[in-house]
Amino acid sequence: MSALSSIRVLDLSRVLAGPWCSQNLADLGAQVIKVERPGQGDDTRGWGPPFLKDRDGQDTREAAYYLCANRGKQSITVDFTQPEGQALLHELVKHCDVVLENFKVGGLRKYQLDYDSLKAIKPDLVYCSITGFGQTGPYADRAGYDFMVQGLGGLMSITGAPDGEPQKVGVAVADLFTGMYATTAILAALFHRQQSGQGQHIDIALLDCQLAMLANVNMNHLIGGVTPPRQGNAHANIVPYQVFATADGHVIVAVGNDSQFARYAALCGHPEWAADERFATNRARVQHRQVLVPMIAEVMRTRTRDEWIALLDAETIPCGPINTIPQAFADPQIQHRGMRVDIPHPVAGSVPQVASPMRFSATPIQYETPPPLLGQHTAAVLQSLLGKSDEALAQLQARGVI
Repeated sequence: MSALSSIRVLDLSRVLAGPWCSQNLADLGAQVIKVERPGQGDDTRGWGPPFLKDRDGQDTREAAYYLCANRGKQSITVDFTQPEGQALLHELVKHCDVVLENFKVGGLRKYQLDYDSLKAIKPDLVYCSITGFGQTGPYADRAGYDFMVQGLGGLMSITGAPDGEPQKVGVAVADLFTGMYATTAILAALFHRQQSGQGQHIDIALLDCQLAMLANVNMNHLIGGVTPPRQGNAHANIVPYQVFATADGHVIVAVGNDSQFARYAALCGHPEWAADERFATNRARVQHRQVLVPMIAEVMRTRTRDEWIALLDAETIPCGPINTIPQAFADPQIQHRGMRVDIPHPVAGSVPQVASPMRFSATPIQYETPPPLLGQHTAAVLQSLLGKSDEALAQLQARGVI
């Protein structure tokens, strides 16, 4: 039995933040019913190349982007702009514990799919809304996208080289943070419902989540009264904790405490650094980073990357290479942990996936259901949960409802 095997989710979300949340819930064992537009589906199905290849080596309709966030789900196609489509979803809600959506604020009200409308149908419903800026506030009606949120929320101001332009992160972290916070919030709301019988509306905003994830950088501003700068690959509060050039490449050195620094100084051939009052403590090293870092950089260029990693590993000083994505998947630790899984797929034969990092001793995650084809489960879901006959389904399809 999976951890959430008794939970059913009606997923009205699309693109990344919502689907990332519902994929987490599916990994944990929930039955996730993904509602998509007939004939079109989730926008990310077409966000390629690359596209998954079929058994003949031809492109399918499934883009890699879509495949990253939709495993474990059932896809049904319902046109809920039509009254009959709304009625179908109203019936399905009676059989669901959670509704997840990421439409603009108030966007589902005209279809009677907003929280108040569905709460009237199922009072203990957990309803999670994901938007760019939340359900309230001066920006509530704006559309929100990861890139603009990274800029508005301060993340880009601290990302990039000190003398370069602000940079976004290489993956849509605001969307992903939001998906993770939404997952946590839904689980907490389900636990509350179990204790009280009470459902609730969860309001999750990309901007809130992105700002919250700035963690210590936020506090450097709130406590220190400073405007945190871009530090490139350096750390705002720890020195040395950055990338250094070696004789043949680059290496990350992450000295986390003063005893590690003493060992590191000795490896660099300068044990006296650890006794120097400018460098003896992390606080002093942060204050004098402009002096210390160039001295370290000069030493680091005298050996190769692999030589430094071997020396640092032997002294248990955190360090590592900078891998490409293919190199990361080839790393023996990644391979040992089974971070790549392959799931049978009805068109491609199999589809690669990145395993969930959550590992459970009693309820391990099962990788059995690939990201669904568009509308793959419409008939099965409507028959099993709503008792629709083949004739009724044919009529709904003829009217363009499904």
